[in-house]
Amino acid sequence: MSVTEIASERYQAWLNDPLIDEATKAELRSIAGDEKEITDRFYRDLEFGTGGLRGVMGAGTNRLNAYTVGKATQGLGNWLLAQNDKPSVVIAHDSRNNSPEFTLEAALVLAGNGIKTYLFPSLRPTPQLSFAVRELGASGGVVITASHNPPEYNGYKAYGPEGCQLVPHEAEQAIAAIQKVASFSEIKRISREDAEAQGLLVWLGDKEDREFVETVAAQSLNSDLLKQGAGADLNVIFTPLHGTGNHPVRDVLKEIGISNVSVVAEQEQPDGYFSTVKSPNPEEREAFTLAIRQAQEQGADLIIGTDPDADRMGAVVKNNKGEYVVLSGNQSGAIMVNYVLSQLKERGQLPANGVVIKTIVTSEMGADIAKAHGAEVIDTLTGFKYIGEKMTEFEKSGSHTFLFGYEESYGYLTGTYARDKDAVVAAMLIAEAAAFYKHQGKTLYDVLLELYAQYGAYLEGLESRTLKGLDGVQKIGAIMDNFRSTPPQEAAGVKVAEVLDYSLGLDGLPKENVLKYLLEDGSWFTLRPSGTEPKIKVYFAVRSDSQDKAEAALESLRSSVMQRVDSLA
Repeated sequence: MSVTEIASERYQAWLNDPLIDEATKAELRSIAGDEKEITDRFYRDLEFGTGGLRGVMGAGTNRLNAYTVGKATQGLGNWLLAQNDKPSVVIAHDSRNNSPEFTLEAALVLAGNGIKTYLFPSLRPTPQLSFAVRELGASGGVVITASHNPPEYNGYKAYGPEGCQLVPHEAEQAIAAIQKVASFSEIKRISREDAEAQGLLVWLGDKEDREFVETVAAQSLNSDLLKQGAGADLNVIFTPLHGTGNHPVRDVLKEIGISNVSVVAEQEQPDGYFSTVKSPNPEEREAFTLAIRQAQEQGADLIIGTDPDADRMGAVVKNNKGEYVVLSGNQSGAIMVNYVLSQLKERGQLPANGVVIKTIVTSEMGADIAKAHGAEVIDTLTGFKYIGEKMTEFEKSGSHTFLFGYEESYGYLTGTYARDKDAVVAAMLIAEAAAFYKHQGKTLYDVLLELYAQYGAYLEGLESRTLKGLDGVQKIGAIMDNFRSTPPQEAAGVKVAEVLDYSLGLDGLPKENVLKYLLEDGSWFTLRPSGTEPKIKVYFAVRSDSQDKAEAALESLRSSVMQRVDSLA
């Protein structure tokens, strides 16, 4: 049976299923005869990737809706019950459309299976969910979010008892349990009233919020200096980009003494359509348009932005021409690594077994800085769950003391209170570093230039190609197959020195469909299909003795590699 025939059969099954509501069936009838749309909606079930279950909202097996959420939750519940006598789960959600409804649906399905569920009454950051799972000793957690994806997306992140997103062997077990849920009739669900009456639905609130804020604030390294005036001297603009970061970020900054904070009013309130931006992604300069305008009016020192579920943080600083520039995730990470480790070292608090953890597509600049301070550096695959997994491993073995973890895609963590990237602590750290260096008469851009002078001018780039639908999946697979079977011998005139194929399970890491090409001059590029969107991502990194040379080398490398990628797309 062809993919199209399978999709058509599934489409008819949904139309004929008495458990599917009439509104959903009406949506499906509206696409009758549209073979391409029906195939895209039904040719597969949504799969767990680096960010869990994520997809466009709508009717269908390849869409996120109450039924796919219910099925995923039933499978997750079955998996948890197989491992625990009395499992419990914490659930949080962000500001996206349908997030509250999907959250309640998941909670009532878990309650229908006798699983106690702790629920936040309104939107909360993803890292707070990770923290709450650990604090409450829960068996797992769920966050309804699509992170920084466009408005039509939503998602379902599943967490284990350590507050870490499910790693491959756990995800495989959970997926197997989900796939065993053959029909919607197997989904057990009770009413909200019954769940509350039976003590299976417990609402969290102000107490848990305060514990999270205080725990994050406790990671500050210079709160005394900030409260003595350095914090008030820093002029900060903050935008939560219509998401969950608004209150926790401002509360934490206030807690450590950074009081001169202005919010971008147009982007302060939750909005599932993210109507003031093309994409609520702090990796993109466009997301900071309103914030930069406000910063120019106020003469701000620093702009901070967080994505909808507040696990990614972007920073904008003034360069030496007085222009506001968006720091890359690698640049912010290098600044924070340097700040944290230098402060610990200065006080004699840097542990001998200290470790910084980063991903294989993250710049080596932060690694070089960490090593210069005497810390070990460990690489993981892309996805903060792998960093969280290492943190838990080290906590249990005592072999290493976790200092900082980060990835190029604007995810950072210091402290061991969570097992996921945290834009709240990252916002606090970047603001604290800015205030600390301003007290010394320097900007964060000055600090970045100093690091370049000391360690070399590192520059990185990222190109993505979105290829939607079944055809897109096949094209992405063909691109990876082409580069794997016929690896390039050179790029931008520089010979390829080594090819790392992570699908083989290199360096003790799980197998993953990632190809990394190391060039003779120390530069590299990496191809990786996105785990959360229909994209193939190509990462680039160069290092030179000046910014101008690095920029030229980066552009040359980018052009050389993308010419081949685009010819195959």
